[in-house]
Amino acid sequence: MHVSPRCFKLAQRICTDISGKALRNNHIHHRHVYTHSHASRPVQTHHIGVSAHGDAYFNDNTNILHSICRNKQTRIRTPAHTCTRPFSQILSISPLPDSENSVEYDANTNDAHDFDFGDYSVILPPEPFIFGVSHITPRSVPDGIPRPPYARVQPILHDSGSKAEGSDSNRIPLASQAESRLRRAAQLARDVREFAGTLVKPRVTTLEIDAAVHEYILAHSAYPSPLRYPGTSPYPSLEAEPISGFPRSCCTSVNNIVAHGIPDDRPLENGDIVNVDVTVYLDGYHGDTSQTFLVGEVDSQGVDLVRAANAALEAGISACGPGRPFRGIAEAIHAFVRSSSKGPYQYSICPAFAGHGIGTAFHRAPWIYHTLNEEPGVMLPGHCFTIEPCVVQGSNPRVWVFPDGWTASTENCARSAQAEQMVLITDTGVDVLTR
Repeated sequence: MHVSPRCFKLAQRICTDISGKALRNNHIHHRHVYTHSHASRPVQTHHIGVSAHGDAYFNDNTNILHSICRNKQTRIRTPAHTCTRPFSQILSISPLPDSENSVEYDANTNDAHDFDFGDYSVILPPEPFIFGVSHITPRSVPDGIPRPPYARVQPILHDSGSKAEGSDSNRIPLASQAESRLRRAAQLARDVREFAGTLVKPRVTTLEIDAAVHEYILAHSAYPSPLRYPGTSPYPSLEAEPISGFPRSCCTSVNNIVAHGIPDDRPLENGDIVNVDVTVYLDGYHGDTSQTFLVGEVDSQGVDLVRAANAALEAGISACGPGRPFRGIAEAIHAFVRSSSKGPYQYSICPAFAGHGIGTAFHRAPWIYHTLNEEPGVMLPGHCFTIEPCVVQGSNPRVWVFPDGWTASTENCARSAQAEQMVLITDTGVDVLTR
């Protein structure tokens, strides 16, 4: 095995700058946001909290950063910290327990299997490290475009539409004006997603995609919901001020980035995969969807990963309907992952991000877990929520957050793919609003 001095030094520097200054002193910011137990969650060692983008996440950057230092198989070839040689990770595979959706991970085992994750570029934080995003100028929005509460001149940091978990006020009255507005927002989000997909090509930057998406949304008299969405830094001891709101109009997550990638000036490369996550705020309602797109010619591992992400999403949707338990969504996704993790293609579901209720608020109950759980509650007509599983190569689905406070990468730089749809429970079944 070859150890790239540049890669190893970069990992050591990350551990020094982040772990040494913030995490070794136990300054990780975390807070519980749910009132009931999460003891059934597969990843027990992580702190549950709210990500900068509002989704549920588990934060354990200390172990993850030190694990990166142990990685001895990434080859870095350019100053942009990318890798084009096949990226493999030594994993220990044990039988899949009935109570979990991912296999055990042990980077130090002696009887490990060698899984080839394919040929792609690894995305790492740029140097020198800058904490937060206050150095990025957010895009402007005309005064005539209605904004969500958190993006107003005097922002309301908690969405006014977010009510107590289980509250009937989180349900959309069917056959109402509210449902019509919700559907229009979802349909616009779908159109934006498809438009973004036409822009995904080698040599195009994600910043260019973001700019085009921004203008497309404004042209339809809507607001790009991610823009200025409030966040909480995972490294508060290293920042003079709280983390700024998200500075771009969509999230672009390339290769090993699981979620909340910030569009930048890195050109997409032939062989990349990129998730474009778009949300629009139209006439008082949010519409949210995402898709992982192939950039040029992608290796077989990447193609199958994207296929698996979409199939996992469809499995979750198939578990929806009035009177059905929310936990059935995770059970269906789990069953799919078990059946599809064979031969060279081993997958796990990242427990770090959950789907969420949506409507007049960007994120609200019900919270939709994609890994096995024992959460109570059943779907009722009028419940509207997203399903958005992140499927990760291999058996280690853990993530760590870049110094920018938003970008979440897999621990071992394996690729991740995600697909997201917004569903509405009706009296007789389920409608996929962003199809």
